[in-house]
Amino acid sequence: MSEDRYLDPTREAFDAFKALPRDVPINMLNLLRFHEHAQYAEGHPNAALGWSGLRAYEEYGKTSGPIFKRVGGTVIWRGKMEAMVIGPDDKHWDSAFIARYPNSGAFMEMVTDPEYKKAVFNRQAAVLTSRLIRFGEIDGPDTFG
Repeated sequence: MSEDRYLDPTREAFDAFKALPRDVPINMLNLLRFHEHAQYAEGHPNAALGWSGLRAYEEYGKTSGPIFKRVGGTVIWRGKMEAMVIGPDDKHWDSAFIARYPNSGAFMEMVTDPEYKKAVFNRQAAVLTSRLIRFGEIDGPDTFG
């Protein structure tokens, strides 16, 4: 199966993100598919550990988590995919969660933090492909439509 790799935002996507309102809460849907074995560059100290993609992502969470918390981020939902009910049969996600930030500035503060930049290599080694989708909030009834 051929898999498109999406690990980091393109410049255009990040510019579009920054052009959206910055002073409202945002929810970021994260969909993740992990490598079976983490893909570290040859010679990197973690390459010798033999970590799975999931284990490398756990390390990313451990090292980036304090920054996420400091900027006001919280995980408001997490789940494991069980079945594709509507959508392409060849897409599978190992993990999904929604991260809530008090505003987009908090997200940008996190991803530009020097300590975060040191931690993100574990995410890059762990993830085969991902999707990161920003959602704003809308008012309405708790029904469809």
